[in-house]
Amino acid sequence: MDIRDIHTPVMLERCVELLAPALESRASRERPAVMVDGTLGMGGHAEAFLERFGSIRYIGLDRDQDALRIAGERLARFGDRFIPVHTVYDGIADAVRGAGFPVVDAILFDLGVSSLQLDVADRGFAYAQDAPLDMRMDQSTGITAAEVLATYSEGRLRGIFERYGEEKLAARYARAILAAREKEPIERSGQLVEILSAATPAAVARTGHPAKRVFQALRIEVNGELAALEAALPAALDALDVGGRIVVMSYQSLEDRFVKRAFADATRSTAPPGLPVELPEHAPRFRLVVKGAEQADAAERERNPRSIPVRLRAAERVRAAQPKEGR
Repeated sequence: MDIRDIHTPVMLERCVELLAPALESRASRERPAVMVDGTLGMGGHAEAFLERFGSIRYIGLDRDQDALRIAGERLARFGDRFIPVHTVYDGIADAVRGAGFPVVDAILFDLGVSSLQLDVADRGFAYAQDAPLDMRMDQSTGITAAEVLATYSEGRLRGIFERYGEEKLAARYARAILAAREKEPIERSGQLVEILSAATPAAVARTGHPAKRVFQALRIEVNGELAALEAALPAALDALDVGGRIVVMSYQSLEDRFVKRAFADATRSTAPPGLPVELPEHAPRFRLVVKGAEQADAAERERNPRSIPVRLRAAERVRAAQPKEGR
């Protein structure tokens, strides 16, 4: 099956529209425009940008080696304009330097679990499919979800379910998991779904799948996603040239709150309260390109259900960093 039949990039046209001004304005200057895709996945966004902007250099980051392989095959026709890098997105600064560029003009983050990870059953990301509880985006390193369930204390499990899943039944689910693992190891997603379902009151079960938030929390814990995002956003903003733009698409509220806060900090004046005139060095470094968070339109949500939860935010660099910021 053609990869384009199983992978539909979310809000593709809106991403192109928002990042095009930064890429086009660079075209007539001394170097080619450079774009970073912090979450390359299967290369759907990458292919569109490389096709539409004929001279750009595209640095694609991904921790998932299967994704890098698939994207590499898909994008091979673009030659050295596509630069794949095996790294988590908080490695963006090293990836940009390693590719030989001092700054970049456009950055895209399409956060969360990819279509590849959801659709390949043996990765264990999807609660609707019985599979080994792995959940590692990079299967060459790190602890699996099964190991988390086998080794974390009741309090620690409750904490990640509350923090990363915003799960109201976190304590109840943590107790159920500890009781179940005393009888046998919890190694498959089907086992975990059964445990959670049995521990869920009937009234709550009718409001949504009982495993959804727990699986989300386990995935975030296994992959250190929020810690990586917290480090990646400032590094990404710092990597942008003046006039450069960043687009971030989030799929759950925790991610979106991180992005909102990072953009708010970057677009805020640093002038001391009461200063009669804002000095240039205190002016905001960035401006918001869209107001608040945008969602996919109704047609896309119907066509591609994975776009339903997306929240898109975008910003543009308007002032160079001061020397003390490392530039």
